[in-house]
Amino acid sequence: MTILPRQAGFWGIFRGSLQAEIQYHYLRERLKQIALPPEVINAARDTFVATPKLKLLLDEQGSAMVADAVQQAFPDDPVDILCIDPIRNVFDGGPEGGGENDNGAMMFFLRDRIEVLREAVNPECGVILVHHTKKLGKHQVKEDPFLALSGASSLRGFYTSGIIMHRPDEEASQRKLEIELRNGPALSSKLIDKVKGQWVELNPMNERLVRKDVGAKHDAERVRKGDVIIQMIAEQAARGKMFTMTQFAEAFENKAGLGGKTVIRDRLNVLATKGYLKFVRQDAVKGLGLAADRSKYGYLCVEDMALKTGADAVDPQTGEVTEQAVPVLPSHYKCPQTGAVLPVENPDIWVYPTEDE
Repeated sequence: MTILPRQAGFWGIFRGSLQAEIQYHYLRERLKQIALPPEVINAARDTFVATPKLKLLLDEQGSAMVADAVQQAFPDDPVDILCIDPIRNVFDGGPEGGGENDNGAMMFFLRDRIEVLREAVNPECGVILVHHTKKLGKHQVKEDPFLALSGASSLRGFYTSGIIMHRPDEEASQRKLEIELRNGPALSSKLIDKVKGQWVELNPMNERLVRKDVGAKHDAERVRKGDVIIQMIAEQAARGKMFTMTQFAEAFENKAGLGGKTVIRDRLNVLATKGYLKFVRQDAVKGLGLAADRSKYGYLCVEDMALKTGADAVDPQTGEVTEQAVPVLPSHYKCPQTGAVLPVENPDIWVYPTEDE
């Protein structure tokens, strides 16, 4: 887990990955899923080499074979970073045959195999050791994340910097990076997530610190209520009924688990601000045959909503008689910045406010 690049410039760093876990086609698929800039991909064509799954041990013979392979891959310039992924699959405990849980065997592997390999390919290169973790409780990981490292504890005293990635909440996609340094000032942990195939750092200020589980349940309940409200507005329109904010909150108080009318009204306002709800007012009301309303917003409207008119519609081809329903298009929306009721520019296109707005 140590990165000590010999050259300061990114484009001049030559990287080699001794990979002993993933077959070639799966490795190729994973590399394709990584969203990298074109200039990085072009540079990696000549400066990055990764092996498919290897079946060898880093014993005396295996180390010599790997050193020869690295020198052949980088004949002109020595490798700057060497990655071994994972330790378990190439581990050699030495003459005693100890496993990775044995401190003596682990130190033998690190000193007589990893260090010897680095001396052979480039004494100044950095080495990244990828290692598995064991299962620990959330509280144990929070108190000392690096106790999760599998195997002997002597590994932890060997590296100069360590990184552990774990998922604080199994139901969330965010991961947390814990960083341990032997030298220099300490680094705080980082919260990351994968967005469009690329890892990005998240603002830790957005992470809950107190009662995370309870907060997540409240968030989920608010989302559920919003979904139920949108569905109910559409269903009521299909039955020929449309409501203003106040009338909807009063009509469906304590129904479908929505709570009291004040709670429903708050949810309606949030949905309107986020663009999930819009309104039908003024001349648009007359076109639907609805009674005139003097409320601030008008009648509630959701995307792809249709209102049953009570008239019959006859299919000209089959002669089938059905109840006529007309599409309901919004005429006004709630401005997400000011809360003002503004006219919709194009009723045929449902627009949601963006985060930038």
